[in-house]
Amino acid sequence: MGVPSDDAVLIQKGNKQGEPHVITVNCPDKHGLGCDICHIILDFGLYIAKGDVSTDGIWCYMVFWVVPHSSSPVVRWPSLKNRLQSLCPSCSVTFYLNDQPSNYPASPVYLLKFFCPDRKGLLHDVTQVLCELELTIQKVKVTTTPDGRVLDLFFITDNMELLHTEERQHHLCKQLDAVLGDSCISCKLRLAGPEYDCHHGISSLSPAVAEELFLFVLSDKETRLQALSSDMTKLKKANVVVDNSLSPAHTLLQIHCVDHKSLFYDILRTLKDCNIKIAFGRFSPNSKGYRDLDLFIQQKDGKKFVDPEKQNGLCSRLKVEMLHPLRVIIANRGPDTELLVANPVELSGKGRPRVFYDVTLALKALGICIFSAEIGRYSSSDREWEVYRFLLDENCGFQLSSTLARNQIVDRVRRMLMGW
Repeated sequence: MGVPSDDAVLIQKGNKQGEPHVITVNCPDKHGLGCDICHIILDFGLYIAKGDVSTDGIWCYMVFWVVPHSSSPVVRWPSLKNRLQSLCPSCSVTFYLNDQPSNYPASPVYLLKFFCPDRKGLLHDVTQVLCELELTIQKVKVTTTPDGRVLDLFFITDNMELLHTEERQHHLCKQLDAVLGDSCISCKLRLAGPEYDCHHGISSLSPAVAEELFLFVLSDKETRLQALSSDMTKLKKANVVVDNSLSPAHTLLQIHCVDHKSLFYDILRTLKDCNIKIAFGRFSPNSKGYRDLDLFIQQKDGKKFVDPEKQNGLCSRLKVEMLHPLRVIIANRGPDTELLVANPVELSGKGRPRVFYDVTLALKALGICIFSAEIGRYSSSDREWEVYRFLLDENCGFQLSSTLARNQIVDRVRRMLMGW
C-alpha cells in the first residue's frame, strides 16, 4: 500500500569532489516532516545547496542537494539514512485513517563524567567525538579547578538507541581515551539520575543581558554589548512578499534573504510552529550570498492568508527567525567575561543541533580556553530558549575587557554558527 520503508529515503552521492549529494524522501506526509528532516540534515553537518518539497497533504516528495560543511569532516551516510527513515510515517493504510502523532518513549539520558587536566580545545575535541558517534548533548556542566584540572558533566542521549549495550559503551570509551589521553584521572558513564533535572535550568540572567539576548528585533542599539562587522550587517536585510493571485487555493510566499547554513531549517521550523501547511516549496541555489525561496502555503484550516494583519505577522516572524536565529553576546559576569549564545526551542521541545559544537570549535580556533560552561533552558517573551553560557579564561591572546576583542570573538562565533 506504499513504498517499502527501505525506499522511503534514497541517498545518491556526488560523482566527484565538491559535487552535491542528493537526498530523496518519498513517503506519507505529516505536519512538520520537512522541518524534522532539515533538523537531522543540519545535525549531520550538511549544508542544503538547494531543495524541492511537494505534498498533497497525504503523500510528500522532497529532494535536497547537500554538501558537507567544512567544519564537519566526517559524514556517516548509512546512519543519516537510518535517521531519516525513522522520521517517515508508516506507509500502511492505517496512516490515512488515523493521522495522529505517535508517542514515542523518550530516549534515556546518560551522564558522562570525566576528570582530567585542562588544555585548549579539550571541550571541543570531546564534543566532536560525541557528535561523530551520534550522541546528542542535552545538558553540560563544565568546571575548572584552581589547579588546572577540569570536571565535565555531559548529559547525553543516543540517536542510535544502543548506549545500553557494552559494545557501544566500550566504543565510546575507546574514542574518548584517544582524546583525553593517559592523563585522564577518571571517566565514567551511567544512566542519569535526579541530577539531570537539577541541571535543566540555568542560573539567573541580569535584566540587561536578558533584554539583549532575547530582543526580537535587530536594532542599532545592538552596539551596547557588541557590534556587527560591516558584512554581518547584511543579516538585517530580508524581503518577504505575500501573493494570493497565482493560486486559487494557496498563498505564495516569496522570500529573498542572505544565505546561511540553517536558513531552510529556520524557515520550516517557523512555519511548523505556526501550524502552516506547505504544498510546494523551492529553495534556489546561492546567488551572490543570497537565497530565493518560493513557498505555496495554507493556514491550518486549509484557507489562504488573506487577512493583512496575519500576513504582516507572518512576514515579521519569518524575518526575525531568518535574520537572527541565534543570539550571541559577551557580557560581564561579576569580575569574569561570559559568552552567551541563545536559540529558540521548537514547540515540540527540540533544541537546535550542533550549537555547542560550533561555539567550542570557534573558541578553539581563537585559542581561548573555557573556564566553565553550561547549557540550560530559559523562558522569555512567551518562548522557551536554549541558552549556552561560557566563562572565558582570561589567560589567552585577547584582552577580554577590550570592546574590540569582544567584537572579534562574537563575530567569529557568529560566523561559525551561521556557516560563513
